[in-house]
Amino acid sequence: MKVTIERAAFLKALNHVQSVVERRNTIPILSNVLIHASEGEVRLSATDLDVEVVETVLADVAQAGATTAPAHMLYDIVRKLPDGSQLVIEQGPDNGRIAVVAGRSRFALQALPPEEFPDLTAGDFSNSFTLQAAELKKMIERTRFAISTEETRYYLNGIYLHAIEGEGGPKLRAVATDGHRLAQFELTLPAGAAAMPGVIIPRKTVLEVHRLLDDQNASVEISLSASKIRFGFDGIVLTSKLIDGTFPDYERVIPKHNDKVLEIDTKLFAQAVDRVSTISSEKGRAVKLHISSGRVVLTVNNPESGSAEEEVAADYDSEELDIGFNARYLLDIAGQFGGDNARMLLADAGSPTVIRDADDASALYVLMPMRV
Repeated sequence: MKVTIERAAFLKALNHVQSVVERRNTIPILSNVLIHASEGEVRLSATDLDVEVVETVLADVAQAGATTAPAHMLYDIVRKLPDGSQLVIEQGPDNGRIAVVAGRSRFALQALPPEEFPDLTAGDFSNSFTLQAAELKKMIERTRFAISTEETRYYLNGIYLHAIEGEGGPKLRAVATDGHRLAQFELTLPAGAAAMPGVIIPRKTVLEVHRLLDDQNASVEISLSASKIRFGFDGIVLTSKLIDGTFPDYERVIPKHNDKVLEIDTKLFAQAVDRVSTISSEKGRAVKLHISSGRVVLTVNNPESGSAEEEVAADYDSEELDIGFNARYLLDIAGQFGGDNARMLLADAGSPTVIRDADDASALYVLMPMRV
């Protein structure tokens, strides 16, 4: 194999694929990137056996072939080469090594046989539909913060993607929850998605897809089977296993009859929460909201460090209510809002609260209260 490739294009592709490679591997081949050269292009592949990223870049291929090289080491080498460099990657008579040459720099790297590299893409995908990159990115951003990291409840370690019959027609809905908060986002169901199975996309896959979505105007083709999902866009194909589990009946925890409506300036509220929570303990992070007509008083009491109080004007005309929340969770939700006002639907101090962006009906959040 012998190819000549422009540094910037090769570096960008390497950056995309090497991020799925774990730093420590018990299986040596999983530390490597597969380099497959064919007519006019080089295909790079990396995997951790759960997620695989493949990217194709244009190159001058003098001799077709395939090899593997240590992913992180190769990325660091290319990253440190001068801008505008032309790289020559060549596999010599010794298949155990490849040469990387740029100008006066020359590197010889250990190579493992490409035949050992696992293939995650095999299998049929029964459903396929297309989303705009901007839509997919927004869906991920509105829900990813609520993904659980608790390994014992593995079925919550991802985003539940499924089709529903919603108000105004069929919707594609994404849901994430960690038991303390729930994030839900939906958009119009794309053509071809009506028969899709409900799937749980793992956290690592969600974060990788979000990181790879550079071009907001790109179209992303999403293909599904019962056990795998594939995202294809801009010469990149990411294939991932799905979480094999049953997502809980999340609709049961979304209150339908919360009758106390609080509307408050999102930015002022978030700033006030951030300020008073400076006093709170790292463990508790509790902030108390005293809600009365026309205002919300936020207080934090920490026996070890002191207390804090701040008042924010609000639109509220129900009976007075004291309720506590985790300050970090409030800030996470407020950070998702693009509109000016947040609308909170409350019941009492012990019941979950629904929070929405007053200017955007596509997202809904549920937050469990804390004792304060």
